[in-house]
Amino acid sequence: MALIKSISGIRGTIGGRPEDNLTPLDAVKFAAAYGVWLKKHTPHKRIRVVVGRDARLSGAMVQHLVQYTLIGLGIDVVDIGLSTTPTVEVAVPLEQADGGIILTASHNPKQWNALKLLNSRGEFLSAADGAELLQIAETNDYEFAQVDDLGVLTENTNYLQKHIDRVLSLLPSAVVEAVKKQSFKVVVDAVNSTGGIAIPKLLERFGATVIPLYCDPNGHFPHNPEPLKEHLGDIYQKVVEEKADFGIVVDPDVDRLAFITEEGEMFGEEYTLVACADYVLSKTPGNVVSNLSSSRALRDIADKHKVAYAAAAVGEVNVVEKMKEVKAIIGGEGNGGIIYPELHYGRDALVGVALFLSLLTEKGISVSALRKTYPSYYMSKNKIELSQDLNPDKVLQAMQEKYAHEHITTIDGLKIDFPHSWVHLRKSNTEPIIRIYTEAQTQQEADALAQRFMEEMGQLS
Repeated sequence: MALIKSISGIRGTIGGRPEDNLTPLDAVKFAAAYGVWLKKHTPHKRIRVVVGRDARLSGAMVQHLVQYTLIGLGIDVVDIGLSTTPTVEVAVPLEQADGGIILTASHNPKQWNALKLLNSRGEFLSAADGAELLQIAETNDYEFAQVDDLGVLTENTNYLQKHIDRVLSLLPSAVVEAVKKQSFKVVVDAVNSTGGIAIPKLLERFGATVIPLYCDPNGHFPHNPEPLKEHLGDIYQKVVEEKADFGIVVDPDVDRLAFITEEGEMFGEEYTLVACADYVLSKTPGNVVSNLSSSRALRDIADKHKVAYAAAAVGEVNVVEKMKEVKAIIGGEGNGGIIYPELHYGRDALVGVALFLSLLTEKGISVSALRKTYPSYYMSKNKIELSQDLNPDKVLQAMQEKYAHEHITTIDGLKIDFPHSWVHLRKSNTEPIIRIYTEAQTQQEADALAQRFMEEMGQLS
């Protein structure tokens, strides 16, 4: 499997050959490049970096390689141990650190790992910063510290608790007490990663009874760790068996969040952001943002609260940039990622749980009843392979010209908005395919719209 190098870090499978997989040499190389980049941008200063990891089997090995590479560059490291992506993002500014590294491959299977890289604000690197770092890695231009100037390693394993404390502080005490009185019974599937530590602790602070399902952080993922409908049969059954009020599913690094209704059905990963935004906007009007491939339901919620909705290119960095631009008070992505700037600019499942509990308590209804209060949209996700001699850009241009009379957005591929549906076409950067995302008011309509565009683009091939 090819090593994936992007603006936010490096990702690959463990083992194999350097540059083909994420080997120890690659971990050292990119940790060193990150350290050099930090030193270049923070001259004449002792640099400090926060490092945390999810529970992957390779996590401890990669963490040692990364941390001691930074120490070898004369950089101090704060090891916060088993953690979550949003916890590291919270810890960086609290530690007054110059950067942070999260060792996680997010929703990828257990053989994967990655270095996710943060700036001094605890946010993912910009495109320009990421490109500069990758250039440093290509040149191998490193100068390590002399023995008297080596960095220092310290440990602080309290940050999960600090993160939970800060999430709770976002809510009025009366709201927290009201949630406690509900005595919610909740099943948690944390895919045997660090969400199995963080989410139950948070729920217990809200007075909930937690029924753990795959909450042992041993790195052995019992099912595909991406929180999609087809992977979650066990929690559907468990919620019904236990007569729980609902279920919670998070991915290995706890930045994606999905809910299961008391009937053992998906609340809808796209609707995590919709529900949380509905609660926030009911208290504090303000702008909202999601990416172009997220459900139109968020725009409907914005209309309901008479606030502005803005769309960003796909990718957390792009969503955060757009949120800052329009001064959004909540945003995120339709994959269950909640970004609540009141705490930090990063997807955070813990914040999402707190907002959802508050909304559910205020409404006084079941999770399935809450879902019915939101407009229903259905998505279809497909791709079309192009012949090698056909340029994807030319295909997108042809489709743009054909549908020029519709509402067109071109900030990330081509999105065409129809009155009651939309299609988003995005080319792959690694293979000759175009990804096709559609949404409509029924699954049949969404599937038919996707099939129509696949046929139209196929004719161009």
